Amino acid sequence: MGSDVLDTDTLLGMGPMAPVANPYPLYRRLRDDNPVLPIRTSAEAEVAGNHRSVLLTRYADVKAVLSDSQTFGSGIVNRTMGLVMGPTIVGLNGREHLKHRTLITPSMTPRALKGDDFASLIRAIANDYIDGFIDDSRVDLHDRFFFHFPLTVFVSVLGLPAEDVDWVHRTACDLCLVAHDPLKGIEAAGQLLAYFEPVIAARRERPGEDMVSKLIRARVDGEQLSDLEIVSFLRLLVLAGAETTNHLLGTCFFRLVKDEELMARVRADRSLVPVLVAEAMRWEAPISTVMRETLSDTEIAGIAVEKGVALVCHIGSANRDERQFAQPDQFDMGRANNDDHIAFGFGRHYCAGSHLAKLEAEIGINTILDRLEDIRPQTGEEFNIIGFAFRGPDRVPVTFRPIA
Repeated sequence: MGSDVLDTDTLLGMGPMAPVANPYPLYRRLRDDNPVLPIRTSAEAEVAGNHRSVLLTRYADVKAVLSDSQTFGSGIVNRTMGLVMGPTIVGLNGREHLKHRTLITPSMTPRALKGDDFASLIRAIANDYIDGFIDDSRVDLHDRFFFHFPLTVFVSVLGLPAEDVDWVHRTACDLCLVAHDPLKGIEAAGQLLAYFEPVIAARRERPGEDMVSKLIRARVDGEQLSDLEIVSFLRLLVLAGAETTNHLLGTCFFRLVKDEELMARVRADRSLVPVLVAEAMRWEAPISTVMRETLSDTEIAGIAVEKGVALVCHIGSANRDERQFAQPDQFDMGRANNDDHIAFGFGRHYCAGSHLAKLEAEIGINTILDRLEDIRPQTGEEFNIIGFAFRGPDRVPVTFRPIA
């Protein structure tokens, strides 16, 4: 659905996985006219028990909310997505959040995952996927690389069978449907619980050096994660972790194949790859919305907001705010402040796996450019970036020539 027929009620009623083509003209109108917009109570807010909801679309307001965990809490996340995720770090406040972050973060560093060989592992996985289509001269990069590659990396560090990648990914995506299709979301949660519980039991019996074993061994002040907390974190990891890098890679190559000059610049100067990744994160935040709630009466942009209100913080709109970024709808590799994007969040809940997502994306991009040349859109094949809560292209059909 394009922006010419889009209104707020329609957009929010379509669900988090809706294939929205271009909502940014609507977001611009909201930033200008209604930056703190009362909206029909979202399905998430109804489930969580919040009495009303507002949508925040300006950069300064969204960043201020994410920065202030005393006034704006994350408990709404565990009362909504927690129904299928279980209790996760993104839905905790205060000391509980600090405890879980301290337990989990050490297991997320590249050195902890696979030591000095982690980058080599990522590159090997990327090459394996490219080997699968290198002789074909044409490929849908989303279907044959972007969708599978990031989760395959996680599956490897979790010590899970590689053949389970597709099932785990698609089942994890169904978790997002809980507010709009509760039965499907809850079914997916049960399937992932049944899948991960025996894995955790086996690692308790015979621990190794995989991430699950490290989570089991983690201790802070004598406390450790329960099996349910580990399962909850793994559900979050396979959904948010895989989807972030999947959509990020898709957006990067969407820009590259649509702009021959940009492709040539990046191919010739690989120091531009991190810049490409940062601007892609700003231009199209892979995860575009996060939820918070007011813990006390407060003001946002000079507007009174009472305690108990659900806040839909629109990161995608914030990253296109002309008050923060000049000509924000342009994809500009020369932008001086593209690292000011908040696609990984901000404050205490800043994404613990952000460095992994960027590392995977940079290695994935470089490996494709190392092995394929003359990468162009397939003639007659239209594709675009779509989505509401998750945004990225769902297909990237290209032709190419293998590099000898």
